[in-house]
Amino acid sequence: MPTPVTIVGAGLGGLTLARVLYLHGIPATVHEAEASPAARAQGGMLDIHDHNGRPALAAAGLIDEFRAIVLPGREALRVVETDGTVLYDKADDGTGGSPEAQRAALRKMLLDSLPAGTVRWGHRVADVRALGEGRHEITFADGTTTETGLLVGADGAWSRVRPLLTDVTPEYAGNASIETFLFDAGTRHPTVAKAVGDGALMVFDKAASGKVFLVHRESDGNLHAYLWLARPLDWFGDIDFADPAAATARLAREVDGWAPELSALITASDTAPVHRRHYTLPVAHRWDRVPGVTLLGDAAHLQPPNGEGANLALQDGAELGAAIAAHPGDVEAALTEYERAMFPRSAASAARGVADNAILLGDNAALNLISLADRFGE
Repeated sequence: MPTPVTIVGAGLGGLTLARVLYLHGIPATVHEAEASPAARAQGGMLDIHDHNGRPALAAAGLIDEFRAIVLPGREALRVVETDGTVLYDKADDGTGGSPEAQRAALRKMLLDSLPAGTVRWGHRVADVRALGEGRHEITFADGTTTETGLLVGADGAWSRVRPLLTDVTPEYAGNASIETFLFDAGTRHPTVAKAVGDGALMVFDKAASGKVFLVHRESDGNLHAYLWLARPLDWFGDIDFADPAAATARLAREVDGWAPELSALITASDTAPVHRRHYTLPVAHRWDRVPGVTLLGDAAHLQPPNGEGANLALQDGAELGAAIAAHPGDVEAALTEYERAMFPRSAASAARGVADNAILLGDNAALNLISLADRFGE
């Protein structure tokens, strides 16, 4: 008989694992710290790649459901200078390999595909300890406990499960992003909406390396912007994000002199600026096999934003589910098979991400990015 699986974390990877296990008739329970599916916003646009994310959704039997939530036109890319000069403009002709969808819609799709009761909301993990022979005990914040013979940490950057496998902890990656929004921009900010275009906009400042501005057109005409800065933590610490007006005024200096239709994404934001620090695990992060437990997604291979995090989490969940199904009753064979493939795959992706981020935040970033985009298109 297959061993029931306990998953910590109801993100994309954990839910994909639960879905694949469900298709194979393997019982699984997902414990999630958040009180409900609507407890917080789920982030922005995700490009789901045809070489990892979409095969994972196919393994989960959800390709048709995924197609229904894809937002057409969002693979368009425009690169401009701070004065609005367009350096690169590629339309979405429908042949790209990375259709875009909202993270919230993707998560809802996965949640809707699971039997009621699979996810236990409001179950914040306080402690996890080994009991021996591959079994583990999880203690939740409310004092309740559960035991399991197969534990999967899908609980993100600050995983409570990871210390069972390794003492490595995330480190600051040397850069962070500031998030802002313009809602219903087509009506309320038509000049800005026109400048952004149908998909993604990237703005590069020739006068300052270590700075890139990324904007996504999301659903309902909303524009989601990220001012990405390579700065030490104490630089951001001097900004009072508890005072939105003061924080916006300080950040406006970073876009001073830019074309008004670009700087407005900071100065006219409909939301308070949100500071997102980027953390990372070592590129080749791995651990020795520990009976009865493994990790997936950011818990296993956290990296700064590089377009692969969600895709790798989906792939991890699908491949781990397939491995467990292929070895009923043999947890160690399943986890060994999964980790043997996951370690080199995630290391290669992390190395590419480091190289790509060095381009985005380095000298001559716009021209180097355009060169990469042209080669990718070919």
